[in-house]
Amino acid sequence: MSDTGEEWQVARRRKGAARKSKSLQVSSASTCCQEQLDIGKTVKRIRDTVSELRCEEFWQEWKEQLLVAGSASLSKPPENKDTEDPTDQLEKRGEGRLSQQLECVCYGLGSFSSCVSARYQLAMLLLLLDAGQIPLKDCSVYDPAFSTGERDALKELGLTVLTENEEGKRVATKPTLFYLMHCGKALYNNLLWKNWSIQCLPLMIIIGNSFNGMRDRMIEREFERDYGYIRQAVDVCEERQLPCPSRLIDVFSDTAVITFPTSSLNRLPQSTWAEPPEPHYQHCPDLEIILRETQS
Repeated sequence: MSDTGEEWQVARRRKGAARKSKSLQVSSASTCCQEQLDIGKTVKRIRDTVSELRCEEFWQEWKEQLLVAGSASLSKPPENKDTEDPTDQLEKRGEGRLSQQLECVCYGLGSFSSCVSARYQLAMLLLLLDAGQIPLKDCSVYDPAFSTGERDALKELGLTVLTENEEGKRVATKPTLFYLMHCGKALYNNLLWKNWSIQCLPLMIIIGNSFNGMRDRMIEREFERDYGYIRQAVDVCEERQLPCPSRLIDVFSDTAVITFPTSSLNRLPQSTWAEPPEPHYQHCPDLEIILRETQS
């Protein structure tokens, strides 16, 4: 591996607080980096990292878990008459292909041109897209930390770069892989709120921080008050921990595949889904999310 010891020092960060401090310096850091970024060199480094990860034993486990989760998500019948006919879905699905329906959204990747961890996470995303046969154009990515040069590099790779900060509030209208590596809890909570229904949750596959891990690291009262949708999701989601080699512990630690089986959701009372209130985080002094800029 060509990365120096200093590079790994840059990559090492404590979850949450370090990401927040990095994000607060987005404007100055991005302006500095975008003028110097060599797009071709950056894309080559990413592709070299993809090749490196492809040879790793733990990658095969990630691939298998994605295919299992994707197959389960695509096999779910529609929940109401307004959705597509299940026969049409089966015809589109084909022989084990996920690309016919599965799309991808990636939030919070970080500055992959300067951060080794972010580059490895981007390389893993590209591997997952290939394994799931998801066209690159069907993967939307966003992070306010991206410089202009990084956005150009992502477009060069074939990905779709979002221009608006959605704050995680995107509805899954079809089976969707959400790739949220080491993101703040508010981003997960917003995503769950926006999809808080028996129709939408089963369409979601999340690869990101373990919900159980979040619960274990927080005081239960504060977890329920500030991140109520994650707290409820812990009890109904299916979470499968993904392996991580020790040398990449800062890159892929505490990562899980999270899905929402319809059978588990159906056990909840109907009142669970009635007009879920939008979350607000007035009690969170260390909020780990960059909110969209509001017009004054």
